[in-house]
Amino acid sequence: MKSEEIEKLNEQFSSASAQEILTYFIERFGNKIALASSLGAEDQVLTEMVVAIEPKTDIFTLDTGRLFPETYDLIDRTSRKYKKNISVYFPKKKKVQKMVNTKGINLFFESVDNRKECCFNRKIEPLQRAFKGLDVWICGLRASQSVTRKDIDVVEWDANNNLLKINPLASWTEEQVWAYINEKSIPYNTLHDKGYPSIGCQPCTRAIEKDEDVRAGRWWWENPESKECGLHKR
Repeated sequence: MKSEEIEKLNEQFSSASAQEILTYFIERFGNKIALASSLGAEDQVLTEMVVAIEPKTDIFTLDTGRLFPETYDLIDRTSRKYKKNISVYFPKKKKVQKMVNTKGINLFFESVDNRKECCFNRKIEPLQRAFKGLDVWICGLRASQSVTRKDIDVVEWDANNNLLKINPLASWTEEQVWAYINEKSIPYNTLHDKGYPSIGCQPCTRAIEKDEDVRAGRWWWENPESKECGLHKR
């Protein structure tokens, strides 16, 4: 899609609701669009919206093999509530096995390069497989989540994957997300009640302190500017 069309779409949806944005792209792209869910609060909001608009829309998640038990429980609870099969993509066994046997089970603490290699094998490569056959992916990114996301648009071109990327909640605040979850009785990860606003792999996620940034608990040993796994490389 040309940059001029993306610019026009962003103008068109500058004041649109998340539901209006989703409805437009789901109707336009049909089975060529999917929600990539990390099971975070934002993605749970989008799951509720997507199922309400078109239940057949594909929703998938990535099982890195290092997730919290609470996250697996949420996959089950979400599937049951919405009567929706969430597709699960796994890393390639041989790749992970070679990486761990060469660099150790917790290699990611040793360097940013090691951490990114782990993220690639456990998340990026499975995501690339999940993208096959798609033209658009729906994301739960919000501009206020971190310094690496403050400039996101509702509609973006993902040059890394040659896909259109839709961020329906780009302008939402954290308060809006939780108000919607409470209003709709949407299932969420119980770790959110224990100081985990952003949840990824278990060894790479910690609870945050009261005044810390919502992403402070992700890869907390790194600088804020490097705190992305590569899924949303800009």
